[in-house]
Amino acid sequence: MSLKGKTLFITGASRGIGREIALKAAQDGANIVIAAKSAEEHPKLGGSIYTVAKEVEEAGGQALAIQLDVRDQDAVAIAMKQAAEHFGGIDILINNAGAIKLSGVELLDPNRFDLMYQINTRAVLVCSQAALPYLKNSENPHILSLSPPLNLDEKWFASYAPYTITKYGMSMLTIGMNQEFSNYGVSVNSLWPRTIIATAAIEFSLGGKQLFNQARKPNIMADAAYEILTSQKRAITGRLIIDEEILRESGVTDFSEYRYAESEEQLMVDLFVKE
Repeated sequence: MSLKGKTLFITGASRGIGREIALKAAQDGANIVIAAKSAEEHPKLGGSIYTVAKEVEEAGGQALAIQLDVRDQDAVAIAMKQAAEHFGGIDILINNAGAIKLSGVELLDPNRFDLMYQINTRAVLVCSQAALPYLKNSENPHILSLSPPLNLDEKWFASYAPYTITKYGMSMLTIGMNQEFSNYGVSVNSLWPRTIIATAAIEFSLGGKQLFNQARKPNIMADAAYEILTSQKRAITGRLIIDEEILRESGVTDFSEYRYAESEEQLMVDLFVKE
């Protein structure tokens, strides 16, 4: 199975996991739409749609960089049309863009909740809706959202219910769209890491770069996504998948290569994952 010639529309692909998935697919010769807000490199976070586009082409893929705010439904529709016209269609949508603020209800600015809801939950609806007309014409269409299993343990709500709600909303849309889009042959899944991943979100939202000693590299998520996206005819669909689980299903037993740093510290289990 290969992604050669397939067109992937990836939101938030200017860095982190989105970038890693783009580069993995590019190695097959895929067409990658890098859709993100960052037209210029962020002074702290690095990366832009144009730097990733160059990396995609160097890795063997074709790239189209589109500056996009996923909160703008009109801009999303235009971007999907542009991507489909440029590459002759869209085969895969990856809802990777995300916003995080680990705060409880008492101290959270409601505008920040709006931001998380719009970039997390609402964007999955908007982007999936805009991509669907093109996915219907694909031989093996996929929607993959980066969202967690639905773990209703109260500890995930006690300190940061607003963020939890917006991420669980993405996963509930996965469950719903899997049923709704089944007649169109679209595989719809969510993917989430078992451990924290060495990304800017961890560095700036969860406690600093020292946590990288307990993290895995983003390429574990790219490899897991690849297993899902190369599956055929809804063989994998309607699932809220953990990266390590899908890789074990594909035969991987040694995960040491994914460790970010040589460290004796125990890997930190990510939010929403049962230990």
